Amino acid sequence: MLQVGTESNPLRVAVIGAGPTGFYTAEHLFRQKDFVVEVDMFERLPSPYGLVRYGVAPDHQKIKSVTKVYDRTAKKPGFRFFGNVELGKHIQVADLRCYYHQIVYTTGAQTDRRLGIPGEDLAGSLPATEFVAWYNGHPDYRDYEVDLSVEAAAVVGVGNVAMDVARILSRTPEELAVTDITDYALEALSQSQIKDVYILGRRGPAQAKFSTPEIKELGAMADADCCVLAEEAELDALSQAALADGSDRATMKKIEIIQSYAGRESSGKSRKLTLRFLVSPVELIGDEHGRVVKMRLVKNELYKTESGTLRPRATDQFEEIPVGLVFRSVGYRGKALPGVPFYDSWGVILNEGGRVVDPETKKPVLGEYTGGWIKRGPSGVIGTNKPDALETVKHMLADLAEGKTLDPAEPAAEAVEKFVCDRQPDSFSYDDWLRLKEMEVANGEAQGRPRVKFTSVAEMKAALGK
Repeated sequence: MLQVGTESNPLRVAVIGAGPTGFYTAEHLFRQKDFVVEVDMFERLPSPYGLVRYGVAPDHQKIKSVTKVYDRTAKKPGFRFFGNVELGKHIQVADLRCYYHQIVYTTGAQTDRRLGIPGEDLAGSLPATEFVAWYNGHPDYRDYEVDLSVEAAAVVGVGNVAMDVARILSRTPEELAVTDITDYALEALSQSQIKDVYILGRRGPAQAKFSTPEIKELGAMADADCCVLAEEAELDALSQAALADGSDRATMKKIEIIQSYAGRESSGKSRKLTLRFLVSPVELIGDEHGRVVKMRLVKNELYKTESGTLRPRATDQFEEIPVGLVFRSVGYRGKALPGVPFYDSWGVILNEGGRVVDPETKKPVLGEYTGGWIKRGPSGVIGTNKPDALETVKHMLADLAEGKTLDPAEPAAEAVEKFVCDRQPDSFSYDDWLRLKEMEVANGEAQGRPRVKFTSVAEMKAALGK
């Protein structure tokens, strides 16, 4: 057999998922000099970029500029993109084994974690992931329905996604109109009747997961005041002790900003955004029509575990707040892929350092790897996926050096192209995507916006004359 990774027999890698981790995996593979590599990237949607396109808030355009790096990777010789091609529908793992030496799964964490409380399934109780996908133009959520005619909304969770949701609910139409939010979401939010938005954290200010820029932004909204209850802004004794040496400057800065919002007088803006700490929802209460009208909260206190972490526990103090809309943003989990070992309780692919592991033998599955949130769970920011992908690629190259790869029957690049075209004639190439992107940007420029997104596969096909 010819040595794998040479000019005559390149290392053929299939990457499943075109989000940040997929591109970082490809980038790391192309950077190494010891082997010749060809990467084919498969994506369920016609468009690449994953959460950068469909998860990053529309008013955070600077973060989205990372896609320029991904476009550079896509220009590398040996890179191909097959968009609108879904694993489990158009192609199977067994098919990929016929064409590739290695397969990498980088499909992210696509679903939300539940609160597990009574009333969670009432109308008006929604996953933050779906709302975010709706206003960002994800084709699966174009027809999503969210009732913005209520006066108060609550976002459960204090991560960056929770902050994004609260901020988008509180922005003026004028603020949103200069972003790449979808036209239908802009129209709906322009008609919103929401006056009060609550952000609810189960631990204290020192444990909040949001970043410093996120909390700063809440205090600079055009028509929304941000406030924190004075007693909830104060640090408890355990948190004070944990920060006593002053080494955690980032957390101290966040606390300083949070405390600056405590007891703030209203400036007369039409909306109010209230950030709460040490509270947990214990029940959603509905009306006779099955819609959320109230949320029951319990006051928490922090205690120290044996490992030294600070955890919340409920007290005997309860309160109710009137809310007609609830978004849960308490964590995300991956979805199992057909034919790939999955650890359901964690919502990740079963793996060791990126090598997919067989649940029966506990040994690595030959030629199969994973990276990103589907590998380690939903932690970190976009850039965190770069070193994560590098760890996986190092194992891939180590296995290659030891001859531990799949032995595909048809490793030629042309064979895959024919196969994909047979299975999914409506696949999209990267050139197709770049043409769509150019149209989006041109349409946006005409309106003074970064872009106007295509929000359905049918629209994308029509634009390209497919």
